[in-house]
Amino acid sequence: METTEDKWLARRLQMVQRDLRPRGITDEAVLRAFMEIPRERFLPESCLAEAYDDHPLPIGHGQTISQPLVVALMVRELRCRPGHRVLDVGAGSGYQTAILSRLASHVYAVERINELTEQAIDALAGIGADNVTVCTADGTLGLPEEAPFDGIICGAAAPDVPKSWLDQIADGGRIVLPIGDRHEQMIVVIQRSGDAFTRREVCPVRFVKLIGQEGWREPE
Repeated sequence: METTEDKWLARRLQMVQRDLRPRGITDEAVLRAFMEIPRERFLPESCLAEAYDDHPLPIGHGQTISQPLVVALMVRELRCRPGHRVLDVGAGSGYQTAILSRLASHVYAVERINELTEQAIDALAGIGADNVTVCTADGTLGLPEEAPFDGIICGAAAPDVPKSWLDQIADGGRIVLPIGDRHEQMIVVIQRSGDAFTRREVCPVRFVKLIGQEGWREPE
């Protein structure tokens, strides 16, 4: 008899085969991470029926969990490898952090809304992700006490790359984030080589705003 876990696993497989692999996500390590991480564990109960649909879903407090394809695109561009230390800004419910935990040595996740931080900690503990550190802080300032990072990734849109991140990324490291105005943004990859930074655009997206000292100001 098919169990509930079997059904969720079948839906994850369908997501990978339908929404990720045919649309340019071919890194087997990334695809394996998406197969291993149960997205339903990072969603409110009201959204469980849509857990593996390819669109963003609300997680409360005006925040969303990004659509699987966008998470996969950004994680792919980060080029995270074993041994890497990664900063995940705007962690939300922790899904992207969980994906990264299967690819990196350690993931430091920052979320500005404490209720979401607590939810992420519980969800990550529930799947046995023991190589993550989650805290509530202004993610636009990075996490200087843990820098440098091999990668910095952000699940919210900034008006530009926070200077603090440029200071905290290691030589050879990458920063992946959406940049733009309040209505439309572009996923951008910043790569450091010594004191020089190159910048490449990936694709247009729409994200919630990155609120903080080096992002957007708190809405009135």
